[in-house]
Amino acid sequence: MTSLAERLGYPADAKLLIVNCDDLGSSHAANVGVYECLRNGIATSATLMVPCPWSREAASRYRGEDIGVHLTLNAEWELYRWGPITHAPSLLDGDGGFPRTVQDLWDHADIDEVRKELRAQIERAIYWGFDVSHLDSHMGTLQLRPEFFDVYLELAVDFGLPLRLSGASTERTIGFPFRRLAAEEGVLFPDHFINAQGPTRKVLERTLADLRPGVTEILAHPAVDTSELRSFAPDWANRVDDHDLLTNDQSIAALAARAGVTLIGYRPIRELMRKNTRDTAAPADLA
Repeated sequence: MTSLAERLGYPADAKLLIVNCDDLGSSHAANVGVYECLRNGIATSATLMVPCPWSREAASRYRGEDIGVHLTLNAEWELYRWGPITHAPSLLDGDGGFPRTVQDLWDHADIDEVRKELRAQIERAIYWGFDVSHLDSHMGTLQLRPEFFDVYLELAVDFGLPLRLSGASTERTIGFPFRRLAAEEGVLFPDHFINAQGPTRKVLERTLADLRPGVTEILAHPAVDTSELRSFAPDWANRVDDHDLLTNDQSIAALAARAGVTLIGYRPIRELMRKNTRDTAAPADLA
């Protein structure tokens, strides 16, 4: 079977890396940090948290970068809350925002309200002018339960967007073949996914040195150092270090070059997916 790298126009043994910045729109500090990583650093993609208070400000800064939607059903911070843009009752906790934990969300969310909320998040990003490149799931909420994954996959198909999916090795742990289900629907996704826990620096260095052929995504959470960030994010120091890593550390780009790694975004994957959809459509569908 032809690999994703080959379908994107690269050799079969190409090492392609997406460096994604999560949590755009979550704070002013994140907005400044993420766009600096995209414009002046090595980041190649980012994802927007539409329900967050600073998402509209993020939209005002947009200049056509490779940005997807970070589909959001949780608000994990103790001192900082946001909630559903559809005001869906089953998606609210007693504090007036999204549930803090994934389990709480799963226990109370109505799937129809989930579907309506997530569709509204994508549509709002498009309305704000984003050329949405892909979808991913805040805290993995949509990927870990079959009924939630069904919504995730449905939206990818409806909007013609690739997905972030965890690696094949996690299918057994999660308990259902989500990668096969996505592939059967013509939805594209990277071959490998690396979720750095804590500071991204060492993980990225190790990833570049040992990168496997194919398309790999690694995520970071960059933000600039502000009193706002320090006041609500217990991991603020990691986020500040991610920003420094992706914008200022020249050794990372040099390491990528020595390892033969090519940095890409999600948009080429989206265009390939949409082309495949057009090519396989029946004539009646194209009329």
